[in-house]
Amino acid sequence: MINTAESDEIVGGVWKRYLGWITISLLAAFLLNNFLNIYLNFKGVFSLVSQVSLTGVISLFIYMICIVLGIWQVKRTIHENYRTQAKKLHDFNVYFLRACFFAVLFVGCIDFSLALLRSLDVLASLVGENANRALGLGNTVGPFLHVPLIILGFIVAFYSKTLGWTWLALLIVFAELIIVISRFLFSYEQSFMADLVRYWYAALFLFASAYTLYDEGHVRVDVIYAGLSEKVKAYVNAWGSYVLGVLTMAVVVIIGFNGKTSIINSPLLVFEITNQGINGMFIKYQMAMFLGIFGATMLIQFIVQFFDSIADISGEPGKRDTSIKLGH
Repeated sequence: MINTAESDEIVGGVWKRYLGWITISLLAAFLLNNFLNIYLNFKGVFSLVSQVSLTGVISLFIYMICIVLGIWQVKRTIHENYRTQAKKLHDFNVYFLRACFFAVLFVGCIDFSLALLRSLDVLASLVGENANRALGLGNTVGPFLHVPLIILGFIVAFYSKTLGWTWLALLIVFAELIIVISRFLFSYEQSFMADLVRYWYAALFLFASAYTLYDEGHVRVDVIYAGLSEKVKAYVNAWGSYVLGVLTMAVVVIIGFNGKTSIINSPLLVFEITNQGINGMFIKYQMAMFLGIFGATMLIQFIVQFFDSIADISGEPGKRDTSIKLGH
């Protein structure tokens, strides 16, 4: 049973739950439709304006189903407080980002090793001439080597409980150290060495941004904000998160995935590799995808902050102390 105050909060504040969960639903529908568009040639919802097509109707149906699921989620969890809602979304984000860490770890190590063996002209003798030629093609390495490694990363992340960003930072330092030693002691340097550093750097900054937001680790210019009352700060955080944060990330996602020629879809569609060809790592298409992951995970995390701030406004117990440095 819930008391009268809780009932009043549910009636007066339920629209905020709908706002949060329907936003997440629209994000899921957009990303699913994007996959169908670039890989299965589905026509988008807007194609229905000029011509009715089966794939366009399916795309519209996906949006409708996702919105219904968002509404169902609100009704199913109507008696949960906002902090519980925020925790569920945050836990999903943490798992997804943990999986991304393991994915870039596995792909980086394997792709670096293959590039090293190619540069030493020993890969053909190890795997055979046919396999060597296949491993020199991005549209072979991507779906048949990288994708299984990414799936492995998601499996490992299910059993691991560490995000691993500290370890990734250490690996970046180690990769830089390899470049310095090989360049100045052995006068040897290849493009794939710098590729590995850029690959892991991009993953570190773009993937860890959402968790940094959760710990309020981003730089905040709070000359005015610092003097506000706790409740006013909560209002600023809630609507600032949605109006500025969510909408900005929505723009990043929409522009990044806007058709087959967009800045993210275009490299993904052909498993684009670096301009260095076989002398570099075959990870350029993944680095384009990093921007999409950044936009999607930050959008989810802004909804988490939106729910947490609404909880602060409502006076829900359990507010986190972000002044404590948490171990990740």
